[in-house]
This record gives sequence, C-alpha cells and structure tokens, in this order.
Amino acid sequence: MGPYNIPRNVSDEGRILFIFTGKSMIYTAVAAGIGFIFYLIINAFGAKMIGMLVVAIFALIGFCIGTFKVPDIGAFAFTKKVGGESIDDVIIRAIRFKKAKNKIYTYEMEEETKDE
Repeated sequence: MGPYNIPRNVSDEGRILFIFTGKSMIYTAVAAGIGFIFYLIINAFGAKMIGMLVVAIFALIGFCIGTFKVPDIGAFAFTKKVGGESIDDVIIRAIRFKKAKNKIYTYEMEEETKDE
C-alpha cells in the first residue's frame, strides 16, 4: 500500500498571530509608525496616555485598511462599483487617479418634446 495524503485546511497558514496577513501587518506597522510621530508630539505636552491611544487608533485604522474589503451595498452607487475589492486597492486607485489629474465628465441628455 502506498502513502495516503490527508487533506487539510491550508488557507490560514499565511497568517501571523492568527489575525494578521502579511499585507495587514505591514499596513498596521506603517500606520502605528505614523501614530508614533503624533505620540511624540502629544507626549511633549505631557499627555502620554492620549498619545498611546492615538497610536492604537492609527494602528487599528491601518489594520482595517489592510484587511477588510469594501462591502457591496446596493443602495449606494459607490459600493456598487467597488464592492468586494480591498480598501487599500480602492485608495491607491483613487490616489493615482487624482495624481494624473483625470476628470470624470457626465452629460445629461435632454429629451426633445414634440409640440402637437
């Protein structure tokens, strides 16, 4: 008899500490670094606890940007177009669009009514 491979769930092996993927860990670290700059400024005024809270909030925002996807809500036109895509992809695409100074034009067609 030959060896038999036992199937197993390998979808979560790329995770660090159960909740972080590589991308979300990077976004969390970068956002916490930005929050740390604010921590140093706030700590200079003597509010150390508020500075730590700011770092935690920035890290949470970075984690959310790196992990979550835009929900597909039919009531909003924006989410119909980007629903299901990662938040960071949407943000990067918006920054590139603004950087290229692109514009979106909309035209309204008026219907001509015939007088009888």
